[in-house]
Amino acid sequence: MHGDALAVCPEVLGSLPVPRQRSEITGGSGKDVLDNKARVITLKGTDVTGNFIKGARSALKLAKKHKIKKAILKSKSPSCGPGVIYDGTFSGILKKGDGVLAAVLRQNKIMIYDEKSLKNIAERCRISA
Repeated sequence: MHGDALAVCPEVLGSLPVPRQRSEITGGSGKDVLDNKARVITLKGTDVTGNFIKGARSALKLAKKHKIKKAILKSKSPSCGPGVIYDGTFSGILKKGDGVLAAVLRQNKIMIYDEKSLKNIAERCRISA
């Protein structure tokens, strides 16, 4: 099924509401969250680490079921952010690192891109994103 897409929200899969409080990873990156070395905390101080891990694992299960090889993720997100995330201080400062889902997908050899990369690829191929 070339060209098909599967849309998922790992935070929803992790039982978080819509809308939800802003969250950031404190003490590391998504990989550190998976290794129990960092936490995902909301702006009000609620620990939602378990929700983010649950959502990432559920998304991975869907990716495997549907034989997904590539994923387009939301940049800077504590869940999806491929390569760059907020630093955990809620001050708008970015740091290198993956979100929780991005880390899970990398560990499972699924290629990840952010929405900006998709736009650049589409422009190079002269198609609309």
